[in-house]
Amino acid sequence: MNPLVSIIMGSTSDLAVMEKAAKVLNDFQIPFEINALSAHRTPDQVMQFAREAYGRGIRVIIAGAGGAAHLPGVIAALTPIPVIGVPIKASISIDGWDSILSILQMPPGIPVATVGLDGAQNAGILAAQILGTGDKNIYQKVETYKASLSQKIEKANQELATIKFDYKTN
Repeated sequence: MNPLVSIIMGSTSDLAVMEKAAKVLNDFQIPFEINALSAHRTPDQVMQFAREAYGRGIRVIIAGAGGAAHLPGVIAALTPIPVIGVPIKASISIDGWDSILSILQMPPGIPVATVGLDGAQNAGILAAQILGTGDKNIYQKVETYKASLSQKIEKANQELATIKFDYKTN
């Protein structure tokens, strides 16, 4: 089994956030890999990873980083593979805004799809959606997942209907 998605993070301290993307991919039965790569501490390995990813079968990269959060942008500069950036509220973070803006505000020509702060679950779903455009099996799994979201809200409304208040009208 060869990975289609690569989940990378600046350090293993980001794993608690990034494993949410892994769980989504695992649930959708999409092969993936997880590695720590630092744009600042291992720049040569980052460059090698980005340049070799496509040849290894990687079709989407999910890159999480906190603080200055350069990893997603550096990867996006080095490969035409879609990169999904996950800003992480790290211990050195300025309330997460530094990582959000570092990933979101890329220069023209170097796009990084950016999810919300600590939004690795959405990154996993977005990766599945990207892959699903070319794989009917993955597309159907995403479609089933989206339908389940609607069912959760319908069930919640049924439960809310049982709550009684003197002035509640529904």
